[in-house]
Amino acid sequence: MLRYTLMRLGVFAACLGAVWGLVYFGVVPRGLGASNGMWVVLLALVISAPLSFVLLRKERDRASESVVRRVDTMKANLEANRTQEDAATDASAPRAQGRTSTS
Repeated sequence: MLRYTLMRLGVFAACLGAVWGLVYFGVVPRGLGASNGMWVVLLALVISAPLSFVLLRKERDRASESVVRRVDTMKANLEANRTQEDAATDASAPRAQGRTSTS
């Protein structure tokens, strides 16, 4: 997951550099007034999102498989704990019923 995040940040940084260069050389408008910095960042975000969606598909699939494995492991551990609790409750139930009937 960290690898995918770093790769996504890399795509954004490359887009930011490219957009900044295009704005610097006047190919893309500079924005309105003092909004130049925000314009460059927003344009880089808009460009990097679909690029990372296409370019990082395999890495995103690997990251999602890792997350699915972790969730499945947690579910299995929770179910094992629940089963142990149920077994402990079932084991102590006859003793508790025996005490209440003799009282």
